[in-house]
Amino acid sequence: MRTTLADIAREAGVSTATVDRVLNNRDGVKERTRDRVLTVAGKLGYVEEGARPVLPASLASLPGGIVDLDIVLPGGTNTFINNLAARFADTAAVRPDVNLRIHSIEGFEPVLLAEKLEALRGKSQGVGLIGLDHPVVREAIRSLAGSGVPVMTLISDISHVPRVGYVGIDNRAAGRLAGYLLGRFMKAETGKVALFAGSLSYRGHEEREMGFRHMLREEYPGLSIVELREIRDDTERAYSEAVALLARYPDLAGIYNIGAGNRGISRALQEAGREKSVVFIGHELTEHTRRFLISDTMDAAIDQNPRVEAREAVDRLARAARGEENPTGPATRLQAIFKENIPEV
Repeated sequence: MRTTLADIAREAGVSTATVDRVLNNRDGVKERTRDRVLTVAGKLGYVEEGARPVLPASLASLPGGIVDLDIVLPGGTNTFINNLAARFADTAAVRPDVNLRIHSIEGFEPVLLAEKLEALRGKSQGVGLIGLDHPVVREAIRSLAGSGVPVMTLISDISHVPRVGYVGIDNRAAGRLAGYLLGRFMKAETGKVALFAGSLSYRGHEEREMGFRHMLREEYPGLSIVELREIRDDTERAYSEAVALLARYPDLAGIYNIGAGNRGISRALQEAGREKSVVFIGHELTEHTRRFLISDTMDAAIDQNPRVEAREAVDRLARAARGEENPTGPATRLQAIFKENIPEV
């Protein structure tokens, strides 16, 4: 028995008309309702016949039919990236017009990423990637785009490349928000602050740092940044670097973690008994940051919506692959999450 619109509607608690609008990407549906319908549709495997989904009538006439898309993400212990990969899989499950392949590459090895992009030439109709802003990566993107494959940057943009768009947050605005929150949480007008970053070779991390520094200069000039440590988004490295940092600065008042590694930093703060005295601002609402917010180890997490980003990226890449008009979308909305406003799962 194939899953029908009525099955999805019953499971999601909406009308079949709403399900039809969501699956055909039409307006007039609240974001939360759209997410619920897409999640249910993915779980129910809409609509299967044999090994792969059947094209609905509204998609069967699309030029090019099913398109082959590839998403290249960094590997490692980054929980947000793992969540994003899962959201891409969810999106693909309800897009029978798309054959989506997800690749994991060592995130801090630009040569490996460049080689993967080169390998996709002639095999992909559209590529989305999170990548370092590095010469070999830029050249690989130029080569891939020059062969007629549309390329889209995700989460962290890459400068001076022929991409069809960027899907992600305004990272400079995210850094400014982090600086504002840290300054407001501080109990004194002066104090020492430290930064952690995955790698400043990620343009997104560099932009967050810039925004953070600008906010402190503009609004909180008494706060001084004593160190910036790059941790390659690795939990254990974050832990060891945080342990050393806390030992070196017994009067450290604040930490801003630009990328991943919140688990390592939180562990170091808790072991040192300084989780209540050091203001800690990080990124992304995950199963781990929820716990750190509730325990007051983290003061705030600046969140983005991976489900929306995955859906937007797939939709825009599919349009580009078919040669359709592909307008630039707005940056993904930022949201500051605190202990008191953690959303339901």
